[in-house]
Amino acid sequence: MSRVLVVDDDPQLTRALRISLRASGYEVVAAADGRAALREAAAHHPHLVVLDLGLPDLDGTEVLAGLRLWFTGPVLVLSARVDSRDKIGALDAGADDYVSKPFDMGELLARLRALQRRGTAESEASVVRSDAFTVDLTAKQVIVDGAVVRLTPTEWGLLSELVRAPGRLVSQRQLLQAVWGPAYERETHYLRVYMGQLRRKLEPDPAQPRHLLTEPGMGYRFTP
Repeated sequence: MSRVLVVDDDPQLTRALRISLRASGYEVVAAADGRAALREAAAHHPHLVVLDLGLPDLDGTEVLAGLRLWFTGPVLVLSARVDSRDKIGALDAGADDYVSKPFDMGELLARLRALQRRGTAESEASVVRSDAFTVDLTAKQVIVDGAVVRLTPTEWGLLSELVRAPGRLVSQRQLLQAVWGPAYERETHYLRVYMGQLRRKLEPDPAQPRHLLTEPGMGYRFTP
């Protein structure tokens, strides 16, 4: 049975979601604010998250950034915000889908099933290999020369964002929002510092990296 974490401060909507999700075979855990959501996620390890953006304590994108430090499952944002900038911000922060309120429950359930199918396909390829190191996204481990290399949560967040998009440019803004949160999207020096730390741990020659590459002024790229 898949476990869904529903994060919304509207008790009537939460009750309706709980009833519909349980009727569809899901186990449901609920949280009414952002801090509770992070606690419940850590305690119950959901397979999927349905997340409102307009929470009473934290903005939903902040919750999403906190989840994405370790949670690799699908996140569907459910929000009354309809501005395209809000949608883009949520997707850049790590959301997999965005549904605007009011919504059709049948469509929401269909989107959750689609996210589950996509997640299952991705989990079958959750080990990413390069010539120098191997990243196991499910076990959250990095192996170099047969030994597990210890990464900090921030280093892991940065590395996992890159290896999920092999060969593709990941923008500075996307990385900062995903790993540190929307308030840090201009702090590009964070990326330089932590990318340097990752290269020292993972690259055979950190001064001439082959796998964790910088695209000046734009972002970073993982090359297997």
